[in-house]
Amino acid sequence: MSDGTGAEGRGEGLRKVARVVLLDPRDRILLMHGFEPEDPSMTWWFTPGGGLEGDESREQAARRELAEETGITEVELGPVLWRRVCSFPFDGRRWDQDEWYYLGRTQQTTTRTGGQTELERRSVTGLRWWTVEELAEVREPVYPSRLVELLRRLLDEGPPTVPVILETERV
Repeated sequence: MSDGTGAEGRGEGLRKVARVVLLDPRDRILLMHGFEPEDPSMTWWFTPGGGLEGDESREQAARRELAEETGITEVELGPVLWRRVCSFPFDGRRWDQDEWYYLGRTQQTTTRTGGQTELERRSVTGLRWWTVEELAEVREPVYPSRLVELLRRLLDEGPPTVPVILETERV
């Protein structure tokens, strides 16, 4: 949704976020299982990643967030696959974000969550590697909402030559 200023389309004034579409040698994707801290019945799956800190680049943020949230440091970070603007309520506030999704490849499938922030520890129940077929059967929300379709296209066609701009998502 637009706020009338046109800022959403350009990502101005939004929290800058880097996310990782992390694939293992079997083309499984690693997702985090999250929930609303005040209502644990509200759950969803999402890709690792988070906001930029200081003057770090999005690529640096993607690597840092992946290491903190999953313990995975051995990653080949590829191109930006997708970009989207999203807005959602979480932990008592609204988050408005400009997200860039990087392709990541790893041989390292063992995860460790010791580097998660206090908020992540209060709102993430775990991590799981998913095949695209398994992910297509999930009944909980998965973000971005077209992840199954996007992942199938990525696995069938390879990375896009330029990032695909996804529709704005407002929850």
